[in-house]
Amino acid sequence: MATAAAELLEMLLGRASTAPVSPSQLRVLFLLERHEGINLRTLADGLRSTPSSTSRLCDRLQAVGFVERLPSANSRRELQLRLSGRGCAFLADLRARREQELAVVTARMSGESRAMLLKGLESLRNAAAPVMDEATGDASSLSSRARTA
Repeated sequence: MATAAAELLEMLLGRASTAPVSPSQLRVLFLLERHEGINLRTLADGLRSTPSSTSRLCDRLQAVGFVERLPSANSRRELQLRLSGRGCAFLADLRARREQELAVVTARMSGESRAMLLKGLESLRNAAAPVMDEATGDASSLSSRARTA
């Protein structure tokens, strides 16, 4: 059942194209949105990737205008990564398109079913929070790693 639900959500969310970014690049955008100003090494840790691979992802995102590299306030040798205005707008648009796709489907459900779905999704989010923080680091641990990396 869980696999079928995951595949269904993936199909529904996938109807809203993420072009011009790949799924890996989208993860970068989500992490930068959540942890603005982190450095490359910290981002690579959050992605569980190498700094060189992460740098190439950021190069491509910078080329399309979604990411900015700025000098760090803490170190002259370090750069901070931030979403650009265009990157923020892209994520807002993607979320709106995804919500629209889901709204079409949920509109076909009864009010009671929508309420149960909402309750279930809230429970899923709460249960997933510690797992997501462990995978990407919570805001304080990523921020502190950014200062020491």
